[in-house]
Amino acid sequence: MAWETVIGIETHAQLSTVSKIFSGAATQFGAPPNVQACAVDIALPGVLPVLNRGAVERAIRFGLAVGSNINRRSVFARKNYFYPDLPKGYQISQYELPVVLGGSLSMPVGDGEKTVRLTRAHLEEDAGKSLHEDFHGMSGIDLNRAGTPLLEIVTEPDMGSAEEAVAYAKALHALVRWIGICDGNMQEGSFRCDANVSVRRPGAPLGTRCEIKNLNSFRFLEEAINYEVRRQIELLEDGGTVVQETRLYDPDRKQTRSMRSKEDAHDYRYFPDPDLLPLVISAETIEQIRSELPELPQAKRARYMREFELSAYDAGVLTSAREVADFYEDLIAALGGGYKLAASWITGELFGALKRAGLEISQSPVGSRQLAGLLQQIQKQVISGKTAKDVFDAMWNGEGEAAAIIAAKGLTQISDAGALEQIIDGVLAANPKSVEEYRAGKEKAFNALVGQAMKATRGKGNPAQINEILKKKLAG
Repeated sequence: MAWETVIGIETHAQLSTVSKIFSGAATQFGAPPNVQACAVDIALPGVLPVLNRGAVERAIRFGLAVGSNINRRSVFARKNYFYPDLPKGYQISQYELPVVLGGSLSMPVGDGEKTVRLTRAHLEEDAGKSLHEDFHGMSGIDLNRAGTPLLEIVTEPDMGSAEEAVAYAKALHALVRWIGICDGNMQEGSFRCDANVSVRRPGAPLGTRCEIKNLNSFRFLEEAINYEVRRQIELLEDGGTVVQETRLYDPDRKQTRSMRSKEDAHDYRYFPDPDLLPLVISAETIEQIRSELPELPQAKRARYMREFELSAYDAGVLTSAREVADFYEDLIAALGGGYKLAASWITGELFGALKRAGLEISQSPVGSRQLAGLLQQIQKQVISGKTAKDVFDAMWNGEGEAAAIIAAKGLTQISDAGALEQIIDGVLAANPKSVEEYRAGKEKAFNALVGQAMKATRGKGNPAQINEILKKKLAG
C-alpha cells in the first residue's frame, strides 16, 4: 500500500535592514566575532529593546506581496529556552498575534502550477552562533547575529514531494529578493529553511512529523526530504514508530540525524514581552507600502505572455529574478520591440555564457545596451544569427561593440541578390546529384545545397535569400 508525503516549510529570511531589530548594532556579514553585539544584544541588565521600523515595513511588504492579512495590531512575545548562544535566555518573537496572517504563493511545478498556503509570517530576532573550530576542544560563542531581524514564514502542510518543496523554496527566495526585503544569500545564512516532514497512508490522519533544521541550499533541501521520507517509511514498515524530533542533515553522508526532541509551543512558555508595547500599524502606512510595491513576478509573467506572446517557459525564466526581468525590459526598450528575439538570446546565449563563467546576470560583461546593439545587426540583416553568436563571443571577451567587431572582421552578411545568384549557380553546377535528388522529392538534398551555398559565402550569405533563390532556380 502506498504512502503519502506531507511537507510544511518554515523559512527564516534575514531582513535587509542596516541595524538589528531591537538595537542600533550593525547587521553586516563577516565581521570579527562579537564586534557587532551591543549591550541590548547581549542582554546587559537594565537595557530596553526599541523596535526597528524598517523591519516592520519589510514584513508588511511581504504580506502584501502574498495576499496576506496585515494585522493592524500585533504583539511581541518571549520564547523561553536555554541555549549558549541566546544571551537573554529567551528569544523575542511573535506567537499568538503575528504581523502577517495567511496568504499564498503559487509556482510552476512540472507541467502544472502549485499553490502553497501560508499560515503566518512573524518578526523575531536571531540568536547568536556557536563556533566549534579552533578552540582546542571547546566551543566559542559569536553574538554578532544576536538580534538580527528575521521574518519567519510558515506554510501549511501543502507539499507532497521534495520537488514541490524545492519549487516553493525557490519561488519564495525569488520573491523576497524581488521585493527587496532580503538578499537571499543562503551561504551566509540570510535565507534558511526548516522542513517538517511526515508520511501517512492515503486518507489517514497526519503522521508524526520530524523537523529538519537549517537547510541552506535547495539541493540539501531536496536530498534531506527524500532521505527523511525513506527513513520514516522504512521505520513504519518495520513496525517501528516515528518520534517527533528535530533533525540535522549531514550533506557528506546524505542523511538526517537526530539533534534533539522536538518541543511543542507550550514548552517555550510564551508570554507577551513586558518591555515592548503592542505593534500598531496604521491603514495609511499599509497603503503607502502597497503603492511602492513593484510589479510582482506572477503578474509580470502573465503580462509577458499576453503582451509579448512569449511561451510560458520563457516568461517564467525571464521573471525568475528581478535582475533578469530588468535586463530583459532594458533590452526590449533599446530594441524598440523584438520581444521573442530578445527572450531567445537571454535564455540561450547569454544564460549559457553566464553559467559557464559562474556569473550572475548583474555581472555580465555584455550589458543590455551592448546586446541590443548586436540584435539590431540581426534585425537589419547585417549579419546572420549564426554569425551573431561569433560576434557575441567576441563581445564577451571584451573585443568591443557589435558594429565595430563586424566591421573589423569583415562579417557583414551578403544580401546582394546578383552576387548570391552567381554563387548559387556555381553551387548547383558543382552538385548535380543533390539537384537531381531534390527534384526527385528528397527534401534533405535541399538542406545540403543550402549548406554548400553558406559554405561558399563563408557563412556570410543571407540565409532567407539563399533559400528563396535556391527554390526559384530548382523549380525552373
